[in-house]
Amino acid sequence: MTEPTITCPNCKTEIKLTESLAALLMDSICHTLGNAWPKKTLKAASGMSKSAMFFIRWLAKPKQLVLYQGTKGGFMGKAMSEHVAGIQPSVLKWARKQAGYSLQDVADVMTRPLEVIEEWERERGSAAPTYVQLEKLAYQVYKRPIAVFFFPEPPQEHTLKKSFRTLPDFEIEALATDTRYALRYARSMQLALEELNDGFNPTEKKIYAQFKLPPRGNIIKIAAEVRQYLGVSLDDQTRWGTGDEALKAWRERIEASGIFVFKRSFKQKDISAFCLVDKEFPIIYLNNSTAKTRQIFSLFHEIAHILAHVNGITKQDDRYINSLPQNEKNTEVMCNRFAAEFLVPSSDFDSRIRSVSMDEAVISSLADRYKVSREVVLRKLLDRGLIDKEYYEDKAAQWVKDYFETQPESGGGNYYRTQASYLGDKYLGLVFGKYYQGRLSIEQVADYLGVKTKSVAGLEHVFTSKATFA
Repeated sequence: MTEPTITCPNCKTEIKLTESLAALLMDSICHTLGNAWPKKTLKAASGMSKSAMFFIRWLAKPKQLVLYQGTKGGFMGKAMSEHVAGIQPSVLKWARKQAGYSLQDVADVMTRPLEVIEEWERERGSAAPTYVQLEKLAYQVYKRPIAVFFFPEPPQEHTLKKSFRTLPDFEIEALATDTRYALRYARSMQLALEELNDGFNPTEKKIYAQFKLPPRGNIIKIAAEVRQYLGVSLDDQTRWGTGDEALKAWRERIEASGIFVFKRSFKQKDISAFCLVDKEFPIIYLNNSTAKTRQIFSLFHEIAHILAHVNGITKQDDRYINSLPQNEKNTEVMCNRFAAEFLVPSSDFDSRIRSVSMDEAVISSLADRYKVSREVVLRKLLDRGLIDKEYYEDKAAQWVKDYFETQPESGGGNYYRTQASYLGDKYLGLVFGKYYQGRLSIEQVADYLGVKTKSVAGLEHVFTSKATFA
């Protein structure tokens, strides 16, 4: 394997990129951004240094802070097709496993024989990727910055099994690569909030500090208290015209209470939402591919997780709950009960189903009243013994299937409005506010928003025109 080279942009001199020079370049990248490169393994913990926060955010963003560039602006000539020296096999293996790929998966994506991928990951192996192959692995497959593959050992990251104990191991193993990346990226967004706010949540009312949701607490009482805290009466809720209007209103109230709510379109369709708890910046991610009424229930399910101080991943089919240990099972059951009771208060619901012959038309009417999915109403009926479990599961599965079958193919739409909806008005206001104060460069704005620099203006136009959606 030959030693890589770089070309000076001024004198065009070709320089060998030794390990020591690469280390200096990595230090220079961080220095340019006003951060010192962390020299030791770093842990994501409260009170971490700015360099540690930077490091973790950097790991989650594959197209930011790139040390090696592609054919459009970096290494040129035959070196592009030669094997790269200095790549650590242990880091390649770590990145693959963290992304949820098997060796065969990588072989298929890279269109290389399985034996070649195995050799790349073998200590003291006889083969390594070329620059082109490494770029594809980094950006398209593992979604990591290239420089990480030259680390002497894999960086330390929280494992999913330890972070999400209310999801059985078999469900963790089944998480799609896109979902795994979303969870990692969400952690970087959490750290971005910490950076942008100098470590302290400026919200005066912090719902997660006000309430504690115990596994065996009085759910009806707590749900009523949270509703009062958010300042939304049942009459207010029933006056909202559509699920879209209701979701936007609920999101605004939740964010005004100290919890940031983000959205993305998950490729793994059965993921409804997830949340990451934190002492200052708990966050929620909703799957924008699901119906708005489904997102509303998911929002309050994750709120329950945050009030219980437990990270959560919610799936549409929740039969996995029965496979959980008792404590974790109790947590999931409690979160479902809280969301259902908050959105569909029992006192009002019971008065409306009394002496009514239940059919799909009545279920739809009740769902429309509370701006929830028909599945939520169905679950309330199941809990009261008015329908059996088989009917509930069959109908719930059918409605989900019908929803996705009626949705148009992905693509199209307004990119800037979509991104603004995903990020939300509060986060956009935070980032652009720092920009207008002269505290962020446009490149930093792009980094915090997760877009290219050329897209900042379009996103700013949507934000300032208030043309965002739920």
